[in-house]
Amino acid sequence: MTPDHNDLWFLPLGGTGEIGMNLNLYGHDGQWLMVDCGVTFPRPGRVAADGTIHHSGEPPVQMADPAFIADRRDQLAGLVITHAHEDHVGAVPYLWPLLQCPIYTSRFTAEILRRKLAEFDLLHRVPIIVVETGESRQIGPFDVQWLALTHSIPDPNALMIRTEIGNIFHSGDWKLDDQPLVGHGYSRKTFTDLADEGVAAMVCDSTNATVAGHSVSEAALHEGLLQAVQSAQGRVVVTCFGSNIARLHTLGLIARETGRYMGLLGRSLVNMSAAARAAGVWDAADRLIAPSHLGYLPRGEVLAVATGSQGEPRTALRRLAAGTHPDFELEAGDTVIFSARAIPGNEEEIETLIGRLRELGVTVITAEDSRIPIHASGHPAQEELRAMYQWVRPNIAIPVHGEAEHMDTHAGIARGCGVPRTLVGRNGDLFMIRPVPGMRRQIAETGRLGWDKQALVRVE
Repeated sequence: MTPDHNDLWFLPLGGTGEIGMNLNLYGHDGQWLMVDCGVTFPRPGRVAADGTIHHSGEPPVQMADPAFIADRRDQLAGLVITHAHEDHVGAVPYLWPLLQCPIYTSRFTAEILRRKLAEFDLLHRVPIIVVETGESRQIGPFDVQWLALTHSIPDPNALMIRTEIGNIFHSGDWKLDDQPLVGHGYSRKTFTDLADEGVAAMVCDSTNATVAGHSVSEAALHEGLLQAVQSAQGRVVVTCFGSNIARLHTLGLIARETGRYMGLLGRSLVNMSAAARAAGVWDAADRLIAPSHLGYLPRGEVLAVATGSQGEPRTALRRLAAGTHPDFELEAGDTVIFSARAIPGNEEEIETLIGRLRELGVTVITAEDSRIPIHASGHPAQEELRAMYQWVRPNIAIPVHGEAEHMDTHAGIARGCGVPRTLVGRNGDLFMIRPVPGMRRQIAETGRLGWDKQALVRVE
């Protein structure tokens, strides 16, 4: 199955009908463009979007099966990574040997990607082309432009994919944050200009399509986090997503304001902060101390930021709760702040972790408990989706990055904004944008691969 010069196709192999392991293909004029290549972390007992039930013993890291495009890798013009979250970039070291194409991405994402590739001894084999926001690159028959949007990580980009027969706007993960604190912002004119040019289809994030209103800005979290830290007597441990450099910036400021020393606990946090420095998006005023020093400080002078907000095994917060962390032990009167919300499916693990912390006499503050915001989502709520549709005015809306409920709600929002046609499908469906809009169900075989004992295995 090869698109000819009259065809413009979208074919998701992962991330449509589910949240995680994004892998998207665009086809035109005999070639394919891949956008994103991510992983997911299954939870035993959790029902996946395709109805399968995860069980213990599965590989802990899983990704979309790329067999369709791996079998056609001579037609693969390149891979574009929109941002550095694991569900968009994490599968590259595992799958690149099957693809062997150049990779195009932003500076911060390239820093993260290089660290991942080095662990697999692939760093000097993989061609990485760093692209600046606003720049365009010709990748096979696709003219791809990187467009500034905001998300919960530095340097996220939407894409305008131009071809001779039509244009596609691919949103990536995004929100409309007027004060993102770190990295580039966004401009309404960027997207209204796209409408003037003409957009055949908009392929867009559905994660928070069921959430009314507008997402909270990163800048709005300072007050709530400051109050929580100021009211604490002992050590303070904040757990959040390690990729949120803006959140680390806010916590660094709060550490200075409250006379505490900030240290990072967890490999992903350390890697992200190092990448942020290398990419020039780390605030020089944010001074970190070595984690090994935290245990020697007076308890009231400690502000630790730890991985493990989703209750994941082997993370720093889990080890603190178990009393097995090498740097210090939590004691009664210490405080743990969850500056994150549960990803669906992780609720049970998080509740178990919170219960263990409370058994130790630790005060636990969650985003749900807090009177004022201490966490902000990185995805657009309904007002933001409506704004983007009013700006871009596509002929076709294609919701992705969500389960069925999210995508169906998203499609209703698009129709309410006057979009003439919506196409809602799932992994393996072929979305035909040109010459005649429509869908063909389950054209490509899909599935999951897992990484087990240094090899890729099929996950049943």
